[in-house]
Order: sequence, then structure tokens, then C-alpha cells
Amino acid sequence: MSKKIYLFCSAGMSTSLLASKMQKVADEHKLPVIVSAFPHSQIDKIIKDENPDCILLGPQVKYLYNETVEKFKDLNKPIAVIDSKDYGLMDGEKVLKNSIKMIKANTSINK
Repeated sequence: MSKKIYLFCSAGMSTSLLASKMQKVADEHKLPVIVSAFPHSQIDKIIKDENPDCILLGPQVKYLYNETVEKFKDLNKPIAVIDSKDYGLMDGEKVLKNSIKMIKANTSINK
């Protein structure tokens, strides 16, 4: 079953580029991962409807981190702000690796 990694930023535009780079790396390594990007304004609906395995916030909306964690803590999903350097470099491989590590760590905690 595919793991869903969802990125959220102001409008979903810049994270779309990073999401596509992450998806490309996942596809090249035949990883069962779906990476998508959305505007933060849709986070409630997307998380409710899609139930992603990892929630990532773009650096430009890091001020929404605490609010996001508070709102979705009951889901027991990893929530993080994407590292600004990785984001600026659009390092899809590094962000993907970090996301997978968070999912694996979260899975072992919640067993």
C-alpha cells in the first residue's frame, strides 16, 4: 500500500515543484509513495479526505506549524516543516528520505 506524503504551502505552487521531484525519486527507486502538494488553505479538507501518512509544511508557512500540530495531533501522523535549505535547493531526494524516516519512526512508535 502506498504511503502518502503531502506538502502544504501558501498557494501550493512552489511545493508542487518539490513534490514532483520527490515523486520522481520515489518512482526511480520503485517506492510505493505518493507525493502531492496543496495550498495550506485546503489542509483541513485534504487531511480529512485523504488521511496522508506524513504532513509537510513549506518554510513559508512554518508559522502555522504549532496550529497544525494541535489540530491534527490525534491522527498520530508525523508533521514537520521542510528544511529551508533543502527547500531552496529543491532537494527532492533528501526531503523524501526524511519523510520516509519520519513515517517509519512514527509506525514503530504507534505499534
